[in-house]
Amino acid sequence: MFLKDRTALVTGSTSGIGLAYARALAAEGANVVINGFGEADAIEKERAGIEKDFKVKARYSAANMMKPEEIAAMVGEAEKEFGAIDILVNNAGIQHVAPVDEFPIEKWDQIIAINLTSAFHATRAALPKMKAKGWGRIINTASAHAFVASPFKSAYVAAKHGIAGFTKTVALEVATKGITVNAIAPGYVWTPLVEKQIPDTMKARDLTKEQVINDVLLLAQPTKEFVTVEQVAALAVFLCTDAAKSITGTTLPMDGGWTAA
Repeated sequence: MFLKDRTALVTGSTSGIGLAYARALAAEGANVVINGFGEADAIEKERAGIEKDFKVKARYSAANMMKPEEIAAMVGEAEKEFGAIDILVNNAGIQHVAPVDEFPIEKWDQIIAINLTSAFHATRAALPKMKAKGWGRIINTASAHAFVASPFKSAYVAAKHGIAGFTKTVALEVATKGITVNAIAPGYVWTPLVEKQIPDTMKARDLTKEQVINDVLLLAQPTKEFVTVEQVAALAVFLCTDAAKSITGTTLPMDGGWTAA
């Protein structure tokens, strides 16, 4: 419970990696603000479950990560209730798979806005209170695609490379403020985001579902296993500890050896 009396805001956290982050941080005593889209009943079940399981306060924000004013309002509301956001996890993300010359312009704009630009807006809003307290942790969800590329994912790869650069820049700016800024770069994690991209990949590459899983997704990971959401969340928890206070400005791979070659 080393995060007791701390508050964590996790974007894109109604399912998948984001929800795992929120639950892992709550397990260490942090109050949490979850955010994202989904069925209202399902979201409320997860929010209430966090409170019940970990005896912390959990709030939900429906802020749209494409709208800067809603992101700023989400941060402001969390600060009004809890005093400050101590831990910001920029996790919101979407995916679309298509050849670049057929890539829908609106999908490019959405992916850049949600996967990259929203991290800027949330960080910009949360940093002043972190600086005032002299303590903070900012954790960005990158990807193995922050280091390497895959075909048909131009917007996603561009956004994740951007997240890696953004992480370095902010870390340098706040290095003497008691604030660390890092990114976690998972390989393929079995989440709704990954599952939903399989049909597009099947179409783009003319493959079956089984071929996409074994010959595209897991082909890149020498372990031949999906990373789990619990593993990603455990690394985020470690980055919040005092033991990790000298780790800043890094993008940490958790990709089953994908980027080792």
